[in-house]
Amino acid sequence: QVQLVESGGGLVQAGGSLRLSCAASGRTFSSYAMGWFRQVPGKEREFVAAVSWSGGSTYYADSVKGRFTISRDNAKNTVYLQMNSLKPEDTAVYYCAARYGTHIFGMTTRDAMDYWGKGTLVTVSS
Repeated sequence: QVQLVESGGGLVQAGGSLRLSCAASGRTFSSYAMGWFRQVPGKEREFVAAVSWSGGSTYYADSVKGRFTISRDNAKNTVYLQMNSLKPEDTAVYYCAARYGTHIFGMTTRDAMDYWGKGTLVTVSS
């Protein structure tokens, strides 16, 4: 079992930045590839970014590529999402997720993930 707790959400103006953190506990953190997803009420949860167990491989949704950066610190059991140049359409609840295994192939769907956090709200004002 892996427990995930997100933090760092809040209200920011368009063009601003936020850094989300996800602290993991339980099983060996480095055994899991990690991802961030987001969801707007009434819409499907969508993939944002993924990082492999080592941090050496990353993958992004086209909508955030060049603006968001995912990273991890296995010594701290934490994964981060640095969000720059935020837009109002980035407003959502952001969820951290874990999948057992080392690679990130196929980690773009909700069903691909094994564990989820409860989410943190990001609101971008125009």
